[in-house]
Amino acid sequence: MFVSFVEVMTYETTGELAKAFRGSGVGSQIIRCPESGVTEYDLLSTFIEIYRRGSVTAAARALGVTQSAVSNQLARLEQRLGETLFTRSHLGVRPTARGDELALRVSEPLASLQTALSTDMRVLHRGDVRIGGASDLMAVRVVPALASLTSRGIQVRIELGLAADLLTALSAGELDLVVSAIRPTGSEFTSTAFVDEEFVLIASKAVALTVDASLLASDPTRALAHIPLVAYATDLPIIRRYWLSVFGTRPANRVSTVVPDLRAVLAGVVAGSGMSVLPRYLAEQALLAGSVEILHQPEVHPLNTIYLAISSSRPMSPAVDSVVRCLISRSRSWSVL
Repeated sequence: MFVSFVEVMTYETTGELAKAFRGSGVGSQIIRCPESGVTEYDLLSTFIEIYRRGSVTAAARALGVTQSAVSNQLARLEQRLGETLFTRSHLGVRPTARGDELALRVSEPLASLQTALSTDMRVLHRGDVRIGGASDLMAVRVVPALASLTSRGIQVRIELGLAADLLTALSAGELDLVVSAIRPTGSEFTSTAFVDEEFVLIASKAVALTVDASLLASDPTRALAHIPLVAYATDLPIIRRYWLSVFGTRPANRVSTVVPDLRAVLAGVVAGSGMSVLPRYLAEQALLAGSVEILHQPEVHPLNTIYLAISSSRPMSPAVDSVVRCLISRSRSWSVL
């Protein structure tokens, strides 16, 4: 159900807000309340949701209304403006030049309006946010961090996968936010450094006892050469980076297990399948419990920066903005991962 503009705003406030929309071509009408009960605020809210989602169906789902209601409101806005805002196809909708111009003009004022209209956080936080990221980071950090928002109305939809694939989905409009282990490049993305993850080389206690301590101090790669690797992928991306950064060479060890989930990698290490390199946040509980040990202590443990990425071509909804702010706020207490 749409928020009724005149139900919650005074005349003085709506007068000021109308000024913000004057450039959109509909601002002069914003304080009127049509017989249908749908105001220009509602029409613009619907327009921005369609623009951001790239689909009438997806916009209807996010807003919690029927597809026909969204289509009717878009038609009403296009009729009022006398211009087409989207071209339709079986793949969804694409904004016209006028649609792009309107989105650019109204997205920020509309976000301010939505905040001003919210008599409680449930109004601001309606809709869903589609987030992509690695399974382990989503499970251990991101999903728990967002509990305070999901309890107030935000619906989080998580897509798991590799960073490169998720960034492609973000560019295509299939995601709203990606928590990326690689730095996004290209003008289609806007990204901010989120948190650093620290990597540690670990093995079970039984495996650690097979390492010659004196040889480890003088020639660590030789001391570790007999231990097989438990890896995330066949090209050993995390392990290879650690070896190159710390030892200056590539790992030559036999690979015992490859599993594309770092939590499963940890389980293999705990069970004695070999050694691996994992983010400290993921290994912390096993380290505290004594089920694994750090095999090697470099002067500086390798770090990797995690980024939050959004599309630079689509307006960010208040719900997505709330998620980004929440994650950044929570990450301050994490130090490094």
